Amino acid sequence: MRRPPRAGQRPAFVAVLEHNAGVTSVVIVGGGPGGYEAAHVAAQLGASVTLVDSDGMGGSAVLTDCVPSKALIAVADGARATADNAELGVLVNGVPVDRDQVGVDLAAVNERIQRLAQAQSLDVAGRLRDAGVRLVTGYGRLAGPHTVLVSDSPSDPAVTESSVPVVAELPADVVLLATGARPRILPTAAPDGERILTWEQLYGLRDVPEHLIVVGSGVTGAEFASAYRGLGSEVTLVSSREHVLPGEDSDAAGVIEDVFARRGITVLSGSRASAAARTDDGSAVVVTLSDGRELVASHCLMAVGSVPNTETLGLATADVRCDDGGFIEVDRVSRTSARGIYAAGDCTGLLMLASVAAMQGRIAMWHALGDAVTPLNLQTVSSNVFTTPELATVGVTERDVVEGRINAEEVMLPLATNARAKMSNFTDGFVKLFARTGTRIIVGGVVVAPQASELIHSIALAVDMRLTVDEVAHAFTVYPSLSGSIAESARLLHT
Repeated sequence: MRRPPRAGQRPAFVAVLEHNAGVTSVVIVGGGPGGYEAAHVAAQLGASVTLVDSDGMGGSAVLTDCVPSKALIAVADGARATADNAELGVLVNGVPVDRDQVGVDLAAVNERIQRLAQAQSLDVAGRLRDAGVRLVTGYGRLAGPHTVLVSDSPSDPAVTESSVPVVAELPADVVLLATGARPRILPTAAPDGERILTWEQLYGLRDVPEHLIVVGSGVTGAEFASAYRGLGSEVTLVSSREHVLPGEDSDAAGVIEDVFARRGITVLSGSRASAAARTDDGSAVVVTLSDGRELVASHCLMAVGSVPNTETLGLATADVRCDDGGFIEVDRVSRTSARGIYAAGDCTGLLMLASVAAMQGRIAMWHALGDAVTPLNLQTVSSNVFTTPELATVGVTERDVVEGRINAEEVMLPLATNARAKMSNFTDGFVKLFARTGTRIIVGGVVVAPQASELIHSIALAVDMRLTVDEVAHAFTVYPSLSGSIAESARLLHT
């Protein structure tokens, strides 16, 4: 057990840092993608690096969000594909697969997911140690611009001078805050981890929910609605907007909505949940809508956004500014309002993706340690919604074109025309490209397809490298392949 230092005694690892005369000391608070990628860059550039984390290396991306959710989605896709194989002539024991015969052992699935997440977390920690990064378990907070205090428990944000005992004091030339975010909780729909759940609590379920109400039709809500329908749940999706995935390309969101309808997902558009509570006997959940309607189901998933983990960081002691939502304000090289203090990832609210967090962390260290750096450009960020099919985007959107922010032409090629898609019985989806009028430089794209998260990379490269439609069209693609539709779309934009 780690003991607090005696009065007047400084922790051993602080003394080690002080012995490294002339070496820049970097302290990182938070072990998610923003933190651990920053640590690798800082160590590579010769800094003395200490990373403070309370939950486990990899953060929510590895332990409770990206890795677990995508592993669950992979199982759901496997179950759905098995049930659909009858159309391809696949037999089991000489007979076609009956959809009702396909199911999953959710307890085994979730146990595997948790093992996988822990293994990935240990891999991240091992790589950091191999790189020479010092890992400290605890809760970090600022005590001015060049000092991080570490405690065994988080400080009380309501108390200016925290009473939480300090177990370590870390001096720092550079500080990076990468503490992430957590699910937003509605007071009238408090999760209990059994029937009313956040997306971090789903992996304790032992059985597939008979009927799951998903509140929230953004990325998280849509992904879990798709996944649990694939696992066999009846699913009702409560959307406060008129359409699912309101922030995505409208054509793409329309495909996902059509697929949901065909697969039996009930979408309640223009509906807002005001409360969720268990029935008196605890065996079900009642979700109350703002118009007074009541929905009854076995389980409810609340997917109503995120709040930043910033309230216990002591930001005021270093004059680090936040916006009204508590997100740390940063510029394009991850600097906060305080000199020498940077921030990365979901705690900045910039674009809440693991890939953006990682890039923000790298950029912060390149800038702080004097290496060559290119400021963050959100127009080159590719993102993906892991529904089935997936929806991936990069760069300029159709809304940008329609609203006159950029002059561009577009082409949309249905996936149903692709030979590889026909072979695999993929009927939903398309490839859409945007090219500047005149120069024909590709400035954006949308892919709705199985593995769209892989296909979007070639379009992201085109956007980042400012390739023209002809340059993309002239590159060889494999025949037959889904990527062939990207080259064909580029050819259609040739003038």
